Amino acid sequence: MSKNEKLLKYLLLVFAGIAVGALVFSNVELNLSVNGPNLTSRPNFATAKSNIENYPIQSLKSFNDAFVQIAESATPSVVTIFTEKKVSQRGMNPMDFFGRPFDDFFGHSFDDFFDKSESGLRNGRSEVQRGLGSGVIVTEDGYILTNNHVIDDADEVYIRTFDNRKIDAKVIGKDPKTDLAVIKVNAKGLKPIVIGDSDKLRVAEWVIAIGSPLGENFARTVTQGIVSAKGRANVGLADYEDFIQTDAAINPGNSGGALVNINGELVGINTAIASRTGGFEGIGFAVPSNMARKVLTSLITTGKVTRGYLGVSIQDIDDNLAKAMHLKVDEGVLVGTVVEGSPAAKAGVKTGDVILDFNGTKVTSSITLRNSIASQSPGTIVKFRVLRDGVIRLFSVRLEEQTGKEMVSRSKGEEKVITALGFKAEELTAEVAQKLNRKPGAGKVVITTITPSSNAYHAGLRRGDIILSVNRQSVTSFAHYSSLVSSIKSGDLLFLLVDRGGSKIYFAFNV
Repeated sequence: MSKNEKLLKYLLLVFAGIAVGALVFSNVELNLSVNGPNLTSRPNFATAKSNIENYPIQSLKSFNDAFVQIAESATPSVVTIFTEKKVSQRGMNPMDFFGRPFDDFFGHSFDDFFDKSESGLRNGRSEVQRGLGSGVIVTEDGYILTNNHVIDDADEVYIRTFDNRKIDAKVIGKDPKTDLAVIKVNAKGLKPIVIGDSDKLRVAEWVIAIGSPLGENFARTVTQGIVSAKGRANVGLADYEDFIQTDAAINPGNSGGALVNINGELVGINTAIASRTGGFEGIGFAVPSNMARKVLTSLITTGKVTRGYLGVSIQDIDDNLAKAMHLKVDEGVLVGTVVEGSPAAKAGVKTGDVILDFNGTKVTSSITLRNSIASQSPGTIVKFRVLRDGVIRLFSVRLEEQTGKEMVSRSKGEEKVITALGFKAEELTAEVAQKLNRKPGAGKVVITTITPSSNAYHAGLRRGDIILSVNRQSVTSFAHYSSLVSSIKSGDLLFLLVDRGGSKIYFAFNV
């Protein structure tokens, strides 16, 4: 073998080694901790896509077969989740029949005189509470996505797979703010579902819901419907809401199950229903797959979810606020409180600013903006434009990590005669402050009475609100407040800025 041939052979071996090394470490991230290096695997999501969406429809049978294929593709990825929690029941004490009159006499609980052993009256007995829900296999090595409320506070969690295997599961992480959780099982032969792009979903698009409603006997029930709406918020189910609404039949037990598109891809995690009876009424909600994927990845790799923090409270602009501020109703969101020392405060954002866009995207609702901020990683630099006194200003702010100090989005929500304004305000003296559980302060004006049928009440104003400004003029004293409202006539638009529990909120209404 010549010298050149030997050199070529050596180089080929080197390149082969590099390639193998790249393959081995491409899916592993090095996480240095105080306990030494930790190898943390990122989730290896399924990527093999089907062509069900391009299935040719030539007859009623082929139309029927298309839905059968979607169900057959996705159903093996859906599991039934069982939970168990031990709860103690206090045993019956003979003195319970007579109330507790002897406790004070003996100086301690009369229960202490009774047997405290496991079989004694004091401890009573324990029972097991069982729960049931659904989950979706998202990786071949056993990670399963579900709702937080399905597994929260459970002592034991196990699943039953499509092929009827019972497998113990471990809780990896929970995120109550989105009502999502991740559990893991150690098993082979699992079929992970492909996670689709929920942003591409369109209203009226066909979807299929798969889960275990109403009990184990109905495991992997398949129902079909359409996307009824997107971006549903203010439902009251979680802190961060951006729900997909569907009319696919969802019932108790479906929680944590899959909502899939016509290509058999996961586009949502079924979470709840809106119902007057507790049963299916055609309004179900699912967490979008794009939100779920971010939470899932964060819980698997770090064990927690970190969110960006700007440090402002925001509210939507209604007709009255728009009229008072000379704005368009769909023109951004209004800044209320700016938290002292927050990224927003450091950058110069002020109460009364109107945020028009965020990272190049037009802002149309406080919920959407709040979700956008939270979805950014701490340390990310975000850019947004605000309207202040008719002048547009550009801000570039480095977000911090949210640590429970976030400001939530707020929607809407006087010696002047109460029937005119709809409320009565007084100086915040020490006596008034004590009655309303507020801190007294010179010059502060607080609402002490409000008429439930008034426009002020319907706009969201409440007893205990501290008035900071009237029609854009800061209130410096009760006398100043009285002079500001003295000229207001019935039918005039009143524009107030109030402090409620540390949050600044705007209200506008016709008196």
